[in-house]
Amino acid sequence: MTTNHEHATVTLEITGMHCASCAAFVEDALSGTHGVKRAAVNLASEKATVEFAPSVVNVANLTTAVENAGYGAHEIKHDTNRAEQAEATEARKLAEYTALKRRFIVAVVMAAVIMPLSMTMLFPSVEHFIHETIGMQALNFVLLALTLPVLLYSGREYYVSAYNTFLHRTANMDTLIAVGTGAAFVYSVIATLAPSLFEQHGMRAEVYYDTTATIIALILLGKVLEARAKGQTSAAIKKLIGLQAKTARVLVHGEEQEIPIEQVHAGDVVVVRPGEKIATDGEILEGASSVDESMLTGESLPVQKTSGNAVFGGTINKTGRFTFRATNVGADTALAQIVRLVEEAQGSKAPIQRLADNISSVFVPTVVVISILTFVVWFNAMPAETRLPFALVNFVAVLIIACPCALGLATPTAIMVGTGKGAEHGILIRNAESLEKAHLISVVVLDKTGTLTKGEPLVTDFVLLDDTIEREDAVQYAASLEHHSEHPLASAIVDYAEAQNVDAVFTVHDFLAVEGKGAIGTVAGESVAVGNTKLMELYHIPIDADATAAAVQLLAEAKTTMFVAVKGAIVAVIGVADTVRETSREAVQAMQKRGIEVVMLTGDNPKTAEAIAAQVGIKRVFAEVLPQDKTNVVKQLQAEGKTVAMVGDGINDAPALAQADVGIAIGAGTDIAMEAASITLMRSDLRDVVRAIDLSRRTMANIKQNLFFAFIYNVLGIPLAAGLLYPFTGWLLSPMIAAAAMAMSSVSVLTNALRLKTVRI
Repeated sequence: MTTNHEHATVTLEITGMHCASCAAFVEDALSGTHGVKRAAVNLASEKATVEFAPSVVNVANLTTAVENAGYGAHEIKHDTNRAEQAEATEARKLAEYTALKRRFIVAVVMAAVIMPLSMTMLFPSVEHFIHETIGMQALNFVLLALTLPVLLYSGREYYVSAYNTFLHRTANMDTLIAVGTGAAFVYSVIATLAPSLFEQHGMRAEVYYDTTATIIALILLGKVLEARAKGQTSAAIKKLIGLQAKTARVLVHGEEQEIPIEQVHAGDVVVVRPGEKIATDGEILEGASSVDESMLTGESLPVQKTSGNAVFGGTINKTGRFTFRATNVGADTALAQIVRLVEEAQGSKAPIQRLADNISSVFVPTVVVISILTFVVWFNAMPAETRLPFALVNFVAVLIIACPCALGLATPTAIMVGTGKGAEHGILIRNAESLEKAHLISVVVLDKTGTLTKGEPLVTDFVLLDDTIEREDAVQYAASLEHHSEHPLASAIVDYAEAQNVDAVFTVHDFLAVEGKGAIGTVAGESVAVGNTKLMELYHIPIDADATAAAVQLLAEAKTTMFVAVKGAIVAVIGVADTVRETSREAVQAMQKRGIEVVMLTGDNPKTAEAIAAQVGIKRVFAEVLPQDKTNVVKQLQAEGKTVAMVGDGINDAPALAQADVGIAIGAGTDIAMEAASITLMRSDLRDVVRAIDLSRRTMANIKQNLFFAFIYNVLGIPLAAGLLYPFTGWLLSPMIAAAAMAMSSVSVLTNALRLKTVRI
């Protein structure tokens, strides 16, 4: 559970849900609890995500609300050992699956015996033999005895659930199954115990034990297949959790001790040998190695690590031995946060799900009404000797074909597989709404520095203009001043000085950084200014013809220019270039091929901005944009009627990321940027923006296909089950075929969703 003073969020594992109506009942029960701000229940993952006010309601109240609705619930704790918790959940689900298979086997064996015995009437010689030996009524008692285990053992869960929902004045899929099979069974029992009641009205006392047993067997077959498929939809989460190391080798008083991962604390020094999993997040103290970080980034190539570099829990040490100091442990590690983010995304609800929810809320009652009308119409329309069995069969067929399992699985299964697929490729999607919105993106706004470019500016030119000053002194003046600044361009100048073996040793007084312009101060007793044209104008430092010519030349080469002024006169011009990422042009072209407009944002002057844009093929550029104005650009594009994705990596990108319809944070960026984003890319590769959009498009197409599968069975099946075509074609839908169709509808939806695991993005 995550919490602060105002609200807390908890994930509950829900048991006993079988259909969309069940999920809706649980969601209503949680949402109706005083103090709950938001509740989302996912049928596919069998989890509920609840946001609530901890001062008003607690987790125990929430689980009680679920139990009062007729279902089970317990909290999934994120601060415990996730591997052990996953193993416990897996063991529980395996036990449930094994029990489900046993119930199915009993039902199918009994149905296999009941079916041929029930069909003796089709073979006159067999019927005559039975009539002469034990009698038809005795056979009916045998069929009754064989059907009872199917009802009391294999199908018991459906009747108990239907009874509980009845007590709560609701109805769900189990209600339809229980009423349908129960009606056929009760009718058959009456025909077995009191056949004279039918015979005196000129009707044959037929029994439908085969219908009851076979329907339950087919429904359980669907549930077995569904349970297997559901296990595959959560494979990404299982894989991520399985990456967590179980033990760590910690240095205690100079000696290595292997301890459980739960006992590792921040500050502990951990030893990692070649081939081992890195236990937790940390910073390398001694040694060097290459580390496989593909589980975080999707990047197959190992990353070279040395002293001072960060390492992450769950990644694999490939070659060298090193020690590192643990920084983040337990629920604070990058792996744990990724697992939590994926779980929350899989448990969230996409806007398109509202369609299924709205239909599900009225679906079961509507089906019950249709089935009753079907019974009444056919009971009155058919001849006296056949009307009751005819009406009953159609009544049962309508109830069974209409079970809304597939409707509840259509959206969440695709979301689970889609978000899991993204996580495997280093694309972390915050919630289902973000995944859905991404397919609508019409314009992508790219922040230049750190997004299109590597974000590591390098000094490429240092043009000395004043021969009265030594080049080394000019570099030393600039580096000494910029040593006090945190701006990336300042760092580039300091790095350049170090590369030239020039130390920034001059004393600096009265240092002042001027936002968006540069810096000024007193260096070794002399006034020094380093910055752009605006800084020179602000402090009335003249830019002569030589300085202007040098600056123009550097600008033509798409380099950022800065002037170095000493004692009020410009002595040098610096050219700085931020290298464009190797994959940026390919990514821009891929977006444009998909009909997406690409826009670049930068604080650079227009000439530099246009030169960079030309390198990657971007036509629309917003230059000289101050950090606080980035949000205004996003708003401007939205005002043009466009769905905007903003891609950035810095703290000053966070407001624009939040303003955009879809905010995409580059993984090498700041935590604040990632917190504000809808999607986080673990790699600093713009091609992953394209992959995220493609994934969204594939997932949305899959959801629409699933909803089609879910609806088509009911749209075509209910009228057929009700006998609408019987007067014209003589076609009727057997309840057993209805049960098979209902089971296959869920399986088809799950199978289609699992196709997303195989698509290439």
